[in-house]
Amino acid sequence: MMRIEKLLHVSVLVADLGRALKFYQEILGLPLDPTRPDVGFPGAWLDVGDRQIHLLQLQTPDPVTGRPEHGGRDRHIAFSVTELETLRLALEQAGIPYTWSRSGRQAIFCRDPDGNALEFSQAAG
Repeated sequence: MMRIEKLLHVSVLVADLGRALKFYQEILGLPLDPTRPDVGFPGAWLDVGDRQIHLLQLQTPDPVTGRPEHGGRDRHIAFSVTELETLRLALEQAGIPYTWSRSGRQAIFCRDPDGNALEFSQAAG
């Protein structure tokens, strides 16, 4: 019987690759994977541990307005981080709004420049 073994990557649609890279690289600190081939449209691969986020500069079919203020009530990507307070300070310094998890967990939700919701929880231990 076939079974899914692991998640390999998540693709995120962005309107402006340069703006998205500034957020994902400069604020979140994700390294660029230079092996992305030319696939006919702008994009970038970013390493997240042994997985990746693929930024795709393509037109989104999703609405960009009317999304919930709290990202936990929207489609989102969740990350484990080592220093939640450091991330919180970086978001504040960059003027990026965030909300705390409403489940009682120590987690922060924010949106990237294209409105994609992101969750960050501090790794245990």
